[in-house]
Amino acid sequence: MTDTSRVLARNAQILRFLIKYRRAGVLSGVDIDPATSDIDTGDDGKPEAFVDDLEALGPTFIKIGQALSTRPDMVPPAYIAALERMQDDVAPLPFEVIHDAVEEALGVRVSKIFETFEETPLGCASLAQVHRATLRDGRRVAVKVQRPGIVEQIRDDLDTLARLAGGVDRVTDVGRRIRFADWVHEFRRTLLAELDYRVEAENLDRFDAHFEAYPTLFVPKPIWDLTRARVLTMELVEGTKVTDISGLQRTEHDMGPLATSLLHGYLDQVFVHGDIHADPHPGNLLYTRDGRLGLLDLGMVAHVPPRTRERLLKLLFAAVDGRGEQVAAEGIAMGTRLEDFDEERYYRDVGQLVARYAAQTGATGQTEGRLMLDLVRLATACGLRTAPEMSLLGKTLLHLESVVTALDPELDMKRVVEDHLNDMMRKRLRKSLSPASLASEMMDLQELVRDAPRKVSNVLSLLSENRLQMRVTGLEESHLLESLHKIANRIAAGIVTAALIVASAMMMDNPDGPRLFGYPAIAMLLFLTGASLGIAIVLSALLGDRRARPNEERGPR
Repeated sequence: MTDTSRVLARNAQILRFLIKYRRAGVLSGVDIDPATSDIDTGDDGKPEAFVDDLEALGPTFIKIGQALSTRPDMVPPAYIAALERMQDDVAPLPFEVIHDAVEEALGVRVSKIFETFEETPLGCASLAQVHRATLRDGRRVAVKVQRPGIVEQIRDDLDTLARLAGGVDRVTDVGRRIRFADWVHEFRRTLLAELDYRVEAENLDRFDAHFEAYPTLFVPKPIWDLTRARVLTMELVEGTKVTDISGLQRTEHDMGPLATSLLHGYLDQVFVHGDIHADPHPGNLLYTRDGRLGLLDLGMVAHVPPRTRERLLKLLFAAVDGRGEQVAAEGIAMGTRLEDFDEERYYRDVGQLVARYAAQTGATGQTEGRLMLDLVRLATACGLRTAPEMSLLGKTLLHLESVVTALDPELDMKRVVEDHLNDMMRKRLRKSLSPASLASEMMDLQELVRDAPRKVSNVLSLLSENRLQMRVTGLEESHLLESLHKIANRIAAGIVTAALIVASAMMMDNPDGPRLFGYPAIAMLLFLTGASLGIAIVLSALLGDRRARPNEERGPR
């Protein structure tokens, strides 16, 4: 099969998938008429079938499924629950393929670097598989090897999705609301970064430094000399998955402090260091023999900008304190108000949700992760596009909930989170009142006081001399000027078209001169030219014009 045929077949496969699930509330912006296809939708709309089809489409769509599980504004709850159960286990590649890939990436024979290199993998996923090995100096390591050719396949799939998303955004209401093209662009950036294992190695080093205050938490250190874009070599972590911890182990060892440290460490990662580990599910945490937790698979790490970090902290702190109006206000400040945003309903619904959350206590109460995802759903229903960090934080907190429950089912996660948020706010307050911060504020105030008289004098001078001017820049590149030019061109073309047709009609009675099809040649030429211009104007209006984007208003940044 040629490359063109393969691309067309892949595009058709993706289109069949989108058509099948367009009516299920998932990807409903893809407005394709099923009458033009002979596809049997069969179990159309079933979450389990949706997940099976995603897995069948390959690694790109498995990762899309994982990303969609953090977007309650795009996917119905039943589908999110099914996506959480998605498996990323595939059959291992032949060892010869892995062996050649390692040697190609490192530029040296495997036997010269490793004392042993086990052929049976520790784990296999859609993007890579991991093998246990021993270095020449005796250190035991894990070698993560990317599947050959996977980058090219993912790039092709993402190109196809980007083209489809752009069309959906232009012609459908749901596309204009959700902006699928923006989501695909962000997903592309994140996924391609995950495919560069040097980025994951940097994440390992950074998280290791951040967890210095929590001795019971650690991440494996990367072996930089044996790490490349497609191969990651790191310390081998051996232990028990937190979901496999037995009741006897919990009885012999108090795991409450370990679960508390995990929550504190992750809250610090988000609100102090600005990193969200987007995939802290139980399979990525191991309980070691020395009573520590090892965190694995740091490929999916999102960075939270400082301003967004501050607003997320204020939102979560207001939620645990039961202040629904402030939660709603912070959500609006971080989000984008669409044209049909119902502010009154949003404030009312958020207030009721936060009140219910604050009234619940104990380990059986509503968790912070569920609260964040419910806030995203409410915002979408009210016409507010939320910041993606809210969904990501909610999903991360939900994963942490399952880990904490496996470690200590009786731990009150809400109380732990509330106490640590209070501690973080006190530290921030003390930092803001430190001598260095106060000195910086005083310097800014001094500069304002020193420059204010001169600036006021300049403004008064301009007013007295009638020379005060206001300049508006950017109009020449604005959509308004572009639209005015289009209107003027259409009017001018319409006038010329009408003049040509009227002139041709007036000259039809001229008996002299050359003839064309039995009519005066000049009159026929004028008529054909005018008719062609008229048809061109109509086609341009039908095919080129598009509806204006909905009026959107972003909150203050």
